Amino acid sequence: MTEDTRQHLAAFASRTLNQEEARDWLEAPIGDSEREQILDLVRWFTRRYPTPAARLAYVRAAYRRWQQSSQR
Repeated sequence: MTEDTRQHLAAFASRTLNQEEARDWLEAPIGDSEREQILDLVRWFTRRYPTPAARLAYVRAAYRRWQQSSQR
């Protein structure tokens, strides 16, 4: 990823939506395909990490990875 792309994505991710933009995004319906993709991910995640303790351990490890990669 180029530095220009990284800066563009950072600016996009940190932008502030106005009330109308936020409402439009929140009220947009979820399509059948998107809903099925989400449910597939939930099924995979709960099979891969079947207990609350396993899920928490995964989240903690993922957060550490995210922190390390964001410091570069």
